[in-house]
Amino acid sequence: MGEASLDQFDLEHVELNKPIRETTYETLKHAIIMGDIPAGSRLIETVYAESLHISRTPLREAFRKLELDGLVEYIERRGVVVRAFTIEDIEETFTIRNALMMLIIPSIFENVNETHLEQLRQILAAMDISHQAQNAEELARYNREFHGTIERISDKKRILRVIDSQEEYIIRFSHIAIASIVRRSNAHQEHYELLRMLENGEQEAFAELMASHLNESKLPCLSAVSLRRGQPIEP
Repeated sequence: MGEASLDQFDLEHVELNKPIRETTYETLKHAIIMGDIPAGSRLIETVYAESLHISRTPLREAFRKLELDGLVEYIERRGVVVRAFTIEDIEETFTIRNALMMLIIPSIFENVNETHLEQLRQILAAMDISHQAQNAEELARYNREFHGTIERISDKKRILRVIDSQEEYIIRFSHIAIASIVRRSNAHQEHYELLRMLENGEQEAFAELMASHLNESKLPCLSAVSLRRGQPIEP
């Protein structure tokens, strides 16, 4: 993989009133996670400074933060290079997200009301149509909306911020294995079960099913990455 530039990118997805070092970091992080800058790409200071119309100082700071995130690495005689996602990256990200989900379940059951339940019903109705059409892209989007709606019921703002910080990674991992989403027909039925348990106040059963459901969503992502290594993972 060769050099990459940001000529095709802009800063619309970040808040422009943030310090330039933050907008630079977030722009690059988003582009790497979403695959716009592919794994193996070299991040050349002069190229990116020119593309983003910034000096090299905030760019170097952004590169350091990206290295701490595990998104890039410094390779001798090549410079800063975008890392490929690994099985370990996927395992860690899902572990963080799933553990935090378990923490907010009691608050979800304390706060849930009919408005929340109706929102979830409407999302599932839209998912029915996408599922019947085998539209994996739409299913992935509605899946994130369904889970995000449930999470926000908790109103645990600090925990939700941490969950949100992992969401870009989850989206990227899902894109890696997008074709497998349609095949997981049982996952859609589990959404209905989760809603039913939420309606009926079955907190313990909900927690058990949610843990299983989230773990199952990890498996296609693990399989997609392991197949690239020639090491398929069994469910």
